[in-house]
Amino acid sequence: MSLYIETDGETPLPFDAEQVASLVTESVLEYIGCPYEAEVCLLLTHDGQIREMNREHRGIDRATDVLSFPLLEFERPGDLSGISEETGNAFHPETGELMLGDIVISVDRVLAQAEEYGHSPKREYAFLIAHSMLHLFGYDHMEEDEREVMEQKQRDIMEKINILRQDA
Repeated sequence: MSLYIETDGETPLPFDAEQVASLVTESVLEYIGCPYEAEVCLLLTHDGQIREMNREHRGIDRATDVLSFPLLEFERPGDLSGISEETGNAFHPETGELMLGDIVISVDRVLAQAEEYGHSPKREYAFLIAHSMLHLFGYDHMEEDEREVMEQKQRDIMEKINILRQDA
């Protein structure tokens, strides 16, 4: 697994952001049953930049907590049966890793939402990565049945890594 983390300056998180991101991404890959080594890029930014990206890519002119940019399309969420090393540009030509996509997280939102929801910034950060990783595997929450499935998977992953909602 290759996890590339970039920042746009100071990211005042009170924990090892790279360690938590690695734990969550690896856990999601295992949870999904991904048979390949994978590559994910994570950008830690602030409200100003994520607002600009949200406006540019989704037409929504406000800051958000996380944006996901999947590189793959799935017929069914999490179903990797249609992907093989012969599948077009799905694999990095040099490393051979499955390129899942990009995650962008607003550190400002992590800190504010942790306080708002009454749990730790570490828990909020881990949750947003798990949420976004599921989007990279084709899961969504636009319809009620999709939302229920995705929320259960998020709970399962957070329980698996033992970073729970009540953690403060």
